[in-house]
Amino acid sequence: MNNALKIRREQADLTQGDLAARVDVTRQTINAIERDRYNPSLELALKLAAEFDCRVEDIFWLE
Repeated sequence: MNNALKIRREQADLTQGDLAARVDVTRQTINAIERDRYNPSLELALKLAAEFDCRVEDIFWLE
C-alpha cells in the first residue's frame, strides 16, 4: 500500500510526534507508516483521515 502521510503531515506543519499524539499512537508508528514498513489498522487510517479532513483514499491507496 502506498501513502501520502508524510506529505500531508508536512503540509500541516506537524512533527511525527505531534501527529502521533493527535491520533493516540507512538511517534514510531507514524514513522513506520511513512516509511512503508507498517500498514495502519482501519481505525488508525480513519483517525488520520479525520485529522487531515480528507478521505482515507487521499492518504492511502493500493498500487
